[in-house]
Amino acid sequence: MKCIVVTQPGRIEIREVDKPTAGAYQALVRLEAAALCNATDSKLFLGKFPGVNDYPLVLGHETVGIVEAVGEQVINFKAGDRVIGGLLGAFSDPCLYSGWGGFCEYVLVHDHDAMVIAGVDDEAHGWFDACEIQNVVPEDIPVEEAALACTWREVLGSFYDFRLMPGNKVIVFGAGPVGLSFVKLGKLFGLGQIDVVDPLPWKRNLALDMGADHAYKPEEAISTAFLSRESRSYDTVIDAVGLESVVNAGLPLLKMTGDLCIYGVMNQNPTLRLSEAPYNFDIHIHQWPTRSEERVAMRLLSRWIREGKLKASDFVSHRYRMDKITEIFDAVKRGEVIKAILTF
Repeated sequence: MKCIVVTQPGRIEIREVDKPTAGAYQALVRLEAAALCNATDSKLFLGKFPGVNDYPLVLGHETVGIVEAVGEQVINFKAGDRVIGGLLGAFSDPCLYSGWGGFCEYVLVHDHDAMVIAGVDDEAHGWFDACEIQNVVPEDIPVEEAALACTWREVLGSFYDFRLMPGNKVIVFGAGPVGLSFVKLGKLFGLGQIDVVDPLPWKRNLALDMGADHAYKPEEAISTAFLSRESRSYDTVIDAVGLESVVNAGLPLLKMTGDLCIYGVMNQNPTLRLSEAPYNFDIHIHQWPTRSEERVAMRLLSRWIREGKLKASDFVSHRYRMDKITEIFDAVKRGEVIKAILTF
């Protein structure tokens, strides 16, 4: 089968590898579509993802496909099911490493519930935390919405960790796919005022189209006039970028006992200007999802999709064949991509 391999930082190719075989608690899934994660996949491609140093690696963690075969202990999957969150994880070639390994013609999913029942939900039996979100998609959820749900359910799952409540006044730094998801999902969830900060005019306009109340340039959000007007008025400041400078820009905007929420992957030892924040506030770091919340989030997402309130077309800016993978990353680097859908 074909898969997308980063041979070394900055170099990528399509490589033939062995098609996997489903184990007792696994299902073999033929990929229908994948979505590029602009931040994570780009950092893996460039060799800049914290803690990942082993190459060559196989990219991809936002995937959806159709079950073709199941292992003898599987209880939740059957042939023909559409499944979200397929990750291969391990390869017959011991020289290949996993960058979550979803950009392959075939991937494996694990039956988390069956493994828990059997008491084999541990590393020794191939279980890892993402197995909990390798789930069947309801039949009426279209393929692109299913692929985008990889992002949406992670963002919506973070609402619990970030203590977001209906009526909250929120400012989001970054209008990429994650920041825009906070806007779109936040309005559906019932958040109050949602403001966005981004340097690109077209992204600010897109945020407004998705329901943001205001969209600011970064220089506006740190201006004396803005800080004077909005000083310590936000219940929640969300960093959807992962930059120390972004986090520091949000500190003066927090209410007393407000929440600074870091979603982007940051450097290991950021320097935060805590004196600019109120005396009491909470910092939440969501660099790794809470899988149980992510799994539950799919129920609400499915309802919004059925009601026509949440559409992949609002987010998908590009569609590519996998053999154009270098063009995809070039477009991401130019800042043109919100979400790209990829197929073989």
